[in-house]
Amino acid sequence: MWDLARNSISLFFAGKLFADPAKVYSQISVGIVVTAALLIALAVAGVALWLAALVAGLAGGGLQPYLFKDLKYR
Repeated sequence: MWDLARNSISLFFAGKLFADPAKVYSQISVGIVVTAALLIALAVAGVALWLAALVAGLAGGGLQPYLFKDLKYR
């Protein structure tokens, strides 16, 4: 199990895990921006920081399967 995880991580950072690494990086960036924007908006709205972080993290994590649904592996 650890070998599989280690191999996947090394392939990812070498740019050989996905068929189109640029699309992967752009999808990751979209997820980060949406999560950060939601966190900032909730914090500015006066929501407690721990709750804003929790909601933003859950929303960002829930968004990842949608963003990664069309990615192709090598």
